Amino acid sequence: MKVQPLNDRILVKSLEAAEKTAGGIYIPATAQEKTQEATVIAVGQSDTIKVKKNDKIIHDKYAGTNIKIDGEEYVFLKAEDVLAIIT
Repeated sequence: MKVQPLNDRILVKSLEAAEKTAGGIYIPATAQEKTQEATVIAVGQSDTIKVKKNDKIIHDKYAGTNIKIDGEEYVFLKAEDVLAIIT
């Protein structure tokens, strides 16, 4: 299914959360923190959006709306929730 965000919305796919600590201790899925890093999948048509498809970004920790498309987890964000582009 193809999804095109509207206005100042951005569709992202979160990067995988760390499964173990630097010391080698495995973290169960229920205790893993929500990751703030994501890959941009699609962007709306707004002058306020400064990211493009395939950019890696850091977003506000509790921002966005989680959705499932074709069995995959995605997050809809507002452009203002993007904190930085990872280069």
